[in-house]
Amino acid sequence: MAFDLLIRNGTVVDGTGAPSFHGDIAVSDGKIVEIGKISGTAKRTIDASDLIVAPGFVDPHTHYDAQICWDSLTTPSCWHGVTSLVMGNCGVGLAPCRPETRAIAAWDLVNVEAIPFDVLNAGVTWDWETFPEYMDAAARRGSGLNLGFLAALTPFRHYVLGEESMDRAATDAETQHIATLLREAMDAGAMGFTTTNVAQHIGYEGRPLACRKASTHELKTYANVLRDLGRGAIELALTNEVSVVNDAEYALLDMLLTESQRPVTWLALLNRVDNPEAAQKTLLRTAPLTARGGLPQTTCRPLIVQIDLRKPFMFANMACWNPVFNRPVAEQAKLYRDPIFRDQFREALKTPGIFTGDWNLAIIHEVESPALTGLLGRNVGEIARERGRDPVDTFLELALDDNLAMQFTYELFNSDESRIPELIKDPRTLIGLSDGGAHVDMFCDAGYCTYLLGTWVRDRAVMTLEHAVKRITSEPAALFGIQQRGRIAAGLAADFAIFDLSTVGSQKRGVMRNDLPGGGRRLVMPATGMEYTIVNGVP
Repeated sequence: MAFDLLIRNGTVVDGTGAPSFHGDIAVSDGKIVEIGKISGTAKRTIDASDLIVAPGFVDPHTHYDAQICWDSLTTPSCWHGVTSLVMGNCGVGLAPCRPETRAIAAWDLVNVEAIPFDVLNAGVTWDWETFPEYMDAAARRGSGLNLGFLAALTPFRHYVLGEESMDRAATDAETQHIATLLREAMDAGAMGFTTTNVAQHIGYEGRPLACRKASTHELKTYANVLRDLGRGAIELALTNEVSVVNDAEYALLDMLLTESQRPVTWLALLNRVDNPEAAQKTLLRTAPLTARGGLPQTTCRPLIVQIDLRKPFMFANMACWNPVFNRPVAEQAKLYRDPIFRDQFREALKTPGIFTGDWNLAIIHEVESPALTGLLGRNVGEIARERGRDPVDTFLELALDDNLAMQFTYELFNSDESRIPELIKDPRTLIGLSDGGAHVDMFCDAGYCTYLLGTWVRDRAVMTLEHAVKRITSEPAALFGIQQRGRIAAGLAADFAIFDLSTVGSQKRGVMRNDLPGGGRRLVMPATGMEYTIVNGVP
């Protein structure tokens, strides 16, 4: 028999957690048709001797909503064996959107996901208005990967309430209108909806992201749409203090689970140096909700961010920073020099939510002025002590000396790597949180799959290969109801990640490239050891 694709002599890890086995896989018409010792020929044969053949990886948390307009391969995720991804997370997206409000939608992405406005202006095609039309536009362009669409609540509220969506809850009539649009999105193939509860998520003009103004009644109504359909999932950016769920947040998660009767995945569970037991205490506290499908997302990597004060996303949860957003550099600099602003910033750091204020972790990574190159690699705390200055003043003055172009790196969470295994091995968590397509010049965690395999399976042997593959294939697929992917079995879609276990991996930090529309900068994460990413039978 002649097949379209024949993968020979591979070590097959099927995504279920079952022991690996040696065998061949035959593919026709984008489907797996036979597994075992296979005779016959194929249009293309891949010799997978000494390689692992796994199901294509499923990334449950990306923000490629804009990037799919200009990048049909959805890089760099495809480099790491990801064949399916879910976008539209954290309540922010690009559809539905009326032509006259496109700038608002773009600025929401700028402020929440740190994608430069000029890049969006140059790259987003805007050949849609409704959510079904947005999905149709993606289908017309074509994609190298399988795209899963979540309906982000913010653009739906914009569409119905206009700019008032950033100021108030919807009326009953408006709520029903949004629910109707959400049902239409689900009928078109959306996989659920997303929202945020996080104060850091500010949108257009530094105002609260519109979905944060949704009332409990609204959210119940939208959750009921999923309940009535009997499918879909909810993604929720939940915690204002990382890894700590307060009473109100617990109640919100409980309500969404109850009213939707569907899985809810929430953000985020990460290890903190300043509160080392926070994640484990939260897992215990939320155990009743986890048992009902409320899975927190975690990552297998240290979270290292790059910060500059022209786009100060890292401080968006501090009210004193709101006037800085979307302002010219001269106006930003004036505010940074203001003693009142500096005092407000110092006060806000007493109760950190995201940025922890450990100035020894704030390292100067890039400078624009040649006169400042001697500071590269040094941390703000050390420089402040040398100068006999307060570290807040030093941080702001360093940035001002470089016309706010100075780039700092900061190990935000998971910096104690010895604590990462207890999170990634725990069945109460979902591994993901790549944020692929977002925070483009701050960090790039799209390589989490290869990092998991290289660092935690091969190098440190904290989990088996079979368990690791299951965690990044069938587990996220099951949460979103993806039935044809995430496993290797006859009749399922022919999505594969084929890699060399002896070399697979990725680094802690990506590399900067100027390959966004208009020459915009982004961090990308190269992969090693990933020999083939195959989607629907096509390498």
